[in-house]
Amino acid sequence: MDIISQAFPVFLLIFCRISSFLVAAPVFSSKGVPNIFKIGLAFFISIIAYLLFGIGVSVPSNGEYILFIVREVMIGLLIGYIATLFFTVVQIAGSFIDMQIGFGIANVIDPLTGMQSPVVGNFKYVFVVLLFLGLNGHHFFIDGIMHSFEWMNVGANPFFELIANGSIFKFAAKSFIHAFMIAFQVAAPMIVALFLADVALGFLARTAPQFNVFVVGIPFKFIIGIAMLALVVPSFVYVMQQIFETMFQAMDQLLRLMP
Repeated sequence: MDIISQAFPVFLLIFCRISSFLVAAPVFSSKGVPNIFKIGLAFFISIIAYLLFGIGVSVPSNGEYILFIVREVMIGLLIGYIATLFFTVVQIAGSFIDMQIGFGIANVIDPLTGMQSPVVGNFKYVFVVLLFLGLNGHHFFIDGIMHSFEWMNVGANPFFELIANGSIFKFAAKSFIHAFMIAFQVAAPMIVALFLADVALGFLARTAPQFNVFVVGIPFKFIIGIAMLALVVPSFVYVMQQIFETMFQAMDQLLRLMP
């Protein structure tokens, strides 16, 4: 009983970090993944993490322990947020493209999140998830959360101090701006092509007023958009591999904020 009473508080802290990460991380946080699976996965990963990093760690048994739980939940959510940020790149890019094609009013239900998302963004997001799983990215997620205990153990770590001095918020804001810029770069080729299509329709309206540009323009931009999407998809694999590398680098930089 003494061993259990000593091990359980540390195990609970580890479980809080891992379970909160799975709640926030892309793929794992999908509504298509059963909650019982998430709990079971977090439980078994926590057992392994405790055997590797939790033995011999001491934590307070007074009211300060509540702060430790809050800290571990925040760490897990933050790591998951950074990962999710780079996954939303494709949905942001899809929103840019949808506004140009004319799909902006035709949002669909995303089966992974249960929320409305752009048509092109939803297509790209599903494509990215399949690519991510095909590259064993979920293994890197688990490896990353395990390595977080090397940089930030469940005992004393300066997480709250980093929040107080603004380091965490600066890093999160920097990551958001970086992800937004990547999204614009991903969407740029199609945005330029569709802008040129608008220019061509404008010239057509000036030179041939008898044509109803509103009737011709919608299917014309649709064809241009689908054709460009078909051309971009093969190179999209390489682009997403680079985004995945950037995402894992950002997660590593977040962990290295901890001395």
